[in-house]
Amino acid sequence: MKINKINRYLLPAGLCLLATLSCTKLQTNVYSVIPVTSYWQTPAEVAAGVAPAYSAINGVSAIGGDIANMIEGVTDEMVVPTRGNDWGDAGHWNALWFHSYEPTNGNWNNGWNDVFGGISKCNLIITAVNGLNPAPPTLPVILAQVKTVRAYYYYLAMSVFGNIPIVTDTTTSSTPKTAKRSDVFNFIISDLNSSLPNLTSEVDASTYGQVTKYFAYALLARLYLNAIVFTGAPGTVYGAGQPNYQMAINYADSVMAGPYSLMTDYFDNFSANNGPGSTENIFAFPCDHINNKSNNWENSILHYQSYLAFGMATGNNLWNGFCAQADFYNTYDTTSTYSVSGSYTLRNYNDQRSGQWLIGQQFKGTYNYPPYQNVPVAGPVANYVVDAGTGSNLAFNPNFTLFSDASPAGRLAGIRNVKYFPAASSGQNGSDMDNDFVIFRLAEIYLIKAEAELRSGTNVGDALNLVNMLRARAYGSASHNLASLTLPTLLQEKGREMAMEGVRRDDLIRYEVTDGIKYFTGPRTVGAKAQDPDDHWMVFPIPSVQITANANLQQNPGY
Repeated sequence: MKINKINRYLLPAGLCLLATLSCTKLQTNVYSVIPVTSYWQTPAEVAAGVAPAYSAINGVSAIGGDIANMIEGVTDEMVVPTRGNDWGDAGHWNALWFHSYEPTNGNWNNGWNDVFGGISKCNLIITAVNGLNPAPPTLPVILAQVKTVRAYYYYLAMSVFGNIPIVTDTTTSSTPKTAKRSDVFNFIISDLNSSLPNLTSEVDASTYGQVTKYFAYALLARLYLNAIVFTGAPGTVYGAGQPNYQMAINYADSVMAGPYSLMTDYFDNFSANNGPGSTENIFAFPCDHINNKSNNWENSILHYQSYLAFGMATGNNLWNGFCAQADFYNTYDTTSTYSVSGSYTLRNYNDQRSGQWLIGQQFKGTYNYPPYQNVPVAGPVANYVVDAGTGSNLAFNPNFTLFSDASPAGRLAGIRNVKYFPAASSGQNGSDMDNDFVIFRLAEIYLIKAEAELRSGTNVGDALNLVNMLRARAYGSASHNLASLTLPTLLQEKGREMAMEGVRRDDLIRYEVTDGIKYFTGPRTVGAKAQDPDDHWMVFPIPSVQITANANLQQNPGY
């Protein structure tokens, strides 16, 4: 979508703050560029100054980034199989799918650097503005904004790595000690609560792409829903912590009291024109194929020849990688109505959300927006898209069992997600989609509140109503509303609604720790993945290179 203030200023003036910042360290003590006292006075200068705090968000959240891969690739909703000579990558994707994380794997270190690089940028800004004399008139607002962004990075680091160090400024020791996960959780909560009074409650084009009170409320709701995990102790048997569902409900209510409402069309939250027009998105990272090329959704997912189905100019930057398999896809309602238009048979999904998956034969120039309507399922053979590498018809299949398959079928294994529908301009210059990348949206808040109410036995009728609001949107009417709600049903519903939005790992682990069912560590069909022998795979190891650099870091149990 159109580039907003934050990212417009990030490219020129904001980069001066990053010039001396190392993204591979928790902090750095030497800076050659510190803002002068005359800076930070105007709204434009403030926007430029805080821009580096935001710059890491897409890298840690969007599909394809190392930390994002660590969040998605270990779940049942995303698999990156080895396709002949493609996607072997020294066993990286294998390690994610099979839960075999070695501390020496450099990809985990890249993920560590992703999140702590973002934290370091925030700490640099905090130290710089606190040292200004006179202080800028909006100092409390600046600090609140940057600390809230930092809290998001800390949430990701805590979720993925468990026990991590807490570093809050650039004067902290370069060898900080590991803090318990519960202490990190409490630190994040404290920082968010102290920032809330100084965060804006304005939600309009002028604040689009910036954290607001509602961003903080949404993050707090997600944190408290996972409190039983985040206040617990990682180990070979996960030590459950203390749940706090009432606080999750309270913060969900705070979001719902804001100016948000569900979009009529599910896909309009993710389209190339999704910001700032979506009434549902609480925070989305602005992306632009000209000014801020940072969304690489279709690059990671689509087949090399998929560009022919979407009217894209080229497939040179498509990678034929990430996909979903049958066990996850089969939780969707794929019932449809069919019609004939000319030489094509067209499919219309009853549940809008099922249209996010590319399945079956692909046809040239026929895939239109929104992807749940008028999907061609039969047509002229001359218009079939063909895999140029094998000559096979390009037909995506969720029913595969081999993790590594060098056959022509292996190149087409798995169905592909087009939640972020590619525009014709996509795929020409790498990460160049116009779709803003969604971090928080109202639908997740409904699902958070519903689960918290169901687990606490508080207003179970409201939980059912919240879920049915999402189903009514998905089906276009109340005809498929649920009569009752159970926790397993809710988990499936959240999987359908929030697929590949970065929450599935937290959900599966929370359900397993709470209910004792092997949602996360259990066996899987693809690759005949066995059940994990214990629970220590619920967090990643602290990368060996980090422990070598800092002897005060302690390895997580089981590694």
